[in-house]
Amino acid sequence: MPNMPGMPGMQSGAHSVPLWDTLGALGLLAWAVAMWLAVAGLAFADRQGRRMWVYKSSLAVILIGVAGQIGHLLEHVAQAVYWIGHPEAPAWMTPWGTGMARGFGQIDRSRATLGMEILHLVGNFIFLAGLAAVMVITRRARRTRTRHWGRMGVWMQGIHGLEHLALTISVWLGAKQAVGLSTWFGQLQPGPGATTYRIWWHFLANVAGSVIFVLALWNLRRERGQICDGFRDTPVRPTAPVDVLV
Repeated sequence: MPNMPGMPGMQSGAHSVPLWDTLGALGLLAWAVAMWLAVAGLAFADRQGRRMWVYKSSLAVILIGVAGQIGHLLEHVAQAVYWIGHPEAPAWMTPWGTGMARGFGQIDRSRATLGMEILHLVGNFIFLAGLAAVMVITRRARRTRTRHWGRMGVWMQGIHGLEHLALTISVWLGAKQAVGLSTWFGQLQPGPGATTYRIWWHFLANVAGSVIFVLALWNLRRERGQICDGFRDTPVRPTAPVDVLV
């Protein structure tokens, strides 16, 4: 996302941050950490043998990832809609996005946009964890369309996550301009042009990633019987459908 020097509460001179902003930032960070611990634990458990609870728990992680990405995508949609009405204005964030960015910004108040960069980094890693869970659930169903789209999503979102990591680290280290693909590696000069480019770059990247996730979920529902069989001690023949939410 673009640098936002004009946003209230994101300046290095801000004196205090509401408790709710701090709790929101900590809650989002805990969400991301819990997601990745769950993915790692499920991947390990799945390699120890066939366990139906791994299947059900992986579904839960995937659906939680869906919830996270809905919120993340809505933030980007709101920014794009605001830009359409105010193309020359500084970049805008929703009130809840601004609040959590302020919460994260307490890590280093001398970096005006650090909180915003951390917010989007954490949001992207929540999304990536949901896609990683698709790979866990399809480990024994390698020829399914679900795994095909899940793998594509992991690659795409992994690259997008690295982009946000580069943006965050560069700002934290004191770069005058965040360094990443969406800033032409720091060469874009601050202003309406740079704001426009970053808003639409990240908006389109998130829409594309979300479409891939939807395709993975659609195929997961279609192929749920085959995928579920990989977790049974005695696979069902013929493959019986198992509701994706069970």
